[in-house]
Amino acid sequence: MKKNVLVEMDHVSFKYDKEWVVKDVDLSIHKGQFLGLVGPNGSGKSTLIKLMLGLSKPDRGSIQLFGQPLKQFKDWKEVGFVSQKANSFNSGFPATVIEVVKSGLVSRIGTFKFFNQSHKAKALEALKTVEMEEFAHDNIGELSGGQQQRVFIARALVSDPSLVILDEPTVGVDSKHVTDFYNLLGRLNKEQGITLLMVTHDIGTITDHATHVVCMNKSIHFHGASEDYKEFSDEDLNQLYGHSVHQLSHNHDEVNPS
Repeated sequence: MKKNVLVEMDHVSFKYDKEWVVKDVDLSIHKGQFLGLVGPNGSGKSTLIKLMLGLSKPDRGSIQLFGQPLKQFKDWKEVGFVSQKANSFNSGFPATVIEVVKSGLVSRIGTFKFFNQSHKAKALEALKTVEMEEFAHDNIGELSGGQQQRVFIARALVSDPSLVILDEPTVGVDSKHVTDFYNLLGRLNKEQGITLLMVTHDIGTITDHATHVVCMNKSIHFHGASEDYKEFSDEDLNQLYGHSVHQLSHNHDEVNPS
């Protein structure tokens, strides 16, 4: 494994029917990075995540996780995943917060195994990390969208992953809670050293929190430090996105688009 490289994609391409949605992507994710993946709708961002997680198979190129070819990779407890659950979660689902978080340990203890007190303690520790331990015994469906996403992050963290992938996790989160959500991710990255890859449309806010940015429109058009991405002019972004785009930064007193 190349030093500190957790994910390496080499000339990866993927097509639906005859249309290429990911084209010749080279991408490396290094330990300790907080990487924001941005791009217009239909640019292949979510497809890239599916390829990285082994949910889809590339038509061309190769992918390695933690120095191993993807098809040989088995240590999935090292990878946490948070999707757009807050936007589609069934509020009537009969599970408590701590039960949802403990389900994230299945990759570590195996299917059909019983949870013990040490697993409960691990789940409570994860909830404390995301400041949700007081809701441990509440029904998950009773929480707000922002609270649910914190729980899903705890679920992703409970197996002590080295890499957490988030696919537009602020969808369905109240705009007033988006800044708190980004601040939480920043703390996980800086204080706990967790490597993060986050797909988002919120260009301005992600560049304020992420260490690096990847801008994708089927191919990679930019991959570098967030500060360098901020140097892009609105004209550059308009050309890439195909419509008017502005980089807006937000502070905690302002309202963020979700």
